[in-house]
Amino acid sequence: MSRLFSPITVRGLTLPNRAWVSPMCQYSATDGVPDDWHLVHLGQFATGGAGLVMTEATAVAPEGRISPQDTGIWTDEQAEAWRRIAGFVHQRGTAIGMQLGHAGRKGSTRRPWEGSGSVPVDEGGWQSVGADAQPFGKYAPARPLTTDEVGALPEAFAEAARRAIGAGFDLLELHFAHGYLVHQFLSPLSNTRTDRYGGDFEGRTRLALEIADAVRATTDVPLFARLSATDWTDDGWTLDESVRLAKLLAERGIDLIDTSSGGNTPNPDIPVGPGYQVPFAERIRTETGLLTGAVGMITNPQQAEDIIADGEADAVFLARALLRDPHWPLRAANTLGADVRWPDQYARAKSWH
Repeated sequence: MSRLFSPITVRGLTLPNRAWVSPMCQYSATDGVPDDWHLVHLGQFATGGAGLVMTEATAVAPEGRISPQDTGIWTDEQAEAWRRIAGFVHQRGTAIGMQLGHAGRKGSTRRPWEGSGSVPVDEGGWQSVGADAQPFGKYAPARPLTTDEVGALPEAFAEAARRAIGAGFDLLELHFAHGYLVHQFLSPLSNTRTDRYGGDFEGRTRLALEIADAVRATTDVPLFARLSATDWTDDGWTLDESVRLAKLLAERGIDLIDTSSGGNTPNPDIPVGPGYQVPFAERIRTETGLLTGAVGMITNPQQAEDIIADGEADAVFLARALLRDPHWPLRAANTLGADVRWPDQYARAKSWH
């Protein structure tokens, strides 16, 4: 029996398999409102057999967007647009989750096919904010958030969570990775604050824990957190700290750690290769007892099967593999000899090789 295509239950939500859609920015929304592109983009993965469909990083505030074209969940209009997409995914018998995030100093940037760098205010951008004033690479410097502004962020995440659950989402993921705002607070490389949100491990993790507490208080749905397990940079955030933080997040009701890495410094030296981040998921899983998801250059069915069967992670998050083939899960099930639910419309394709 395929372990990749065995069900898993997380806080009462049963997911039919462990091949899940990783959050992927699309840079295609208007004023944070998702449209037909997002419906088709996410809908194709639901018809392709994914056990869980995750949205892109969805901003909890206007200045929390990565680019001006990123999606949001700070207005009722945005929530209603997301409701349509969640409904379609549910019609396909698949669960859908929303990743909640704030870009911080990496906000107000150009979408990739329009160049790089920050978008100025006169072109629709905004003053980015951060743990301190340090820019990310050649981006514009950030405005350091005041202590009161940082203290208000957990409620912004909680309000976004309420909107997402009201729009029909089955679970939520808190984006604490990839050099975005919460990761900026976690790492000593990007947090030189001297107030209660800076300094030692306790101060640097305070915002993440307050957000987890605030969101968990709003809902009993499964709650994931995406962490960058390491900065891949000397004197930065470390795997040991990720394990320590994961234990604290578990105490606050986080159910799964979506384990990635990097993103907080430009061009770190990363030994990229197939499954290069899987050991991070395995260590967090082993030392905390939490469920973990593995991500990063997971491309073929047997590789994904082995990750689950060997106990390295409880699920795999796929991105580029699904962009190349949105029906990757159905093809993988065929390769592994698993019996999965096919859309009736695809019945004639069941014999593909």
